[in-house]
Amino acid sequence: MTDMKKRDKIIYWVSTLWLALGMVSTGLVQLFRVEAPGAVAPPGVYGIQYLGYPVYFLTILGAWKLLGVIAVLLPGLPLLKEWAYAGFFFLMSGAVFSHFALKDPWIEFLPSLLLLALTVSSWYFRPSERKIMTQPAGQNFA
Repeated sequence: MTDMKKRDKIIYWVSTLWLALGMVSTGLVQLFRVEAPGAVAPPGVYGIQYLGYPVYFLTILGAWKLLGVIAVLLPGLPLLKEWAYAGFFFLMSGAVFSHFALKDPWIEFLPSLLLLALTVSSWYFRPSERKIMTQPAGQNFA
C-alpha cells in the first residue's frame, strides 16, 4: 500500500468514526428527546424549538441519523451509502443555515460545521469498494 493510500484510509476511518459518533450521540438525544445540559446548540427539544421547527422533527432526525450511520458503516450497499451521505450533508448544511438565518454567534455553527466537514471528508476519502461504480462514458448498458 502506498503512503498516499494509507493516508487516505486513515483520514477516511478517523473522519467516518468521528462522524458516526457525532450522528449517533445527537441522534439518540433527538430520538429520545433528552436535553444535554450545558451543550452548545442543544440538539434536543429546546434547540429544535429555538430554530423554529416542530418538536416531532426530533424523532425523524434521530431515526434517520441512526439509520444513516448504519448505512455508512456497513460493508457493501454503495447506493445506500450515497443516500446516507447526502442526507447527512443536507441535514448539517440545513442546521448551519438555520443558525445563520437566526443570526446566531459563530460558536453555535461549530457543531453543525464540524459534522458537515466530517461528512464531506468521509465521503471524499471513502475506499473504492464503498463507492458506486459508474459505467464509463460512451458505453451501452446492454
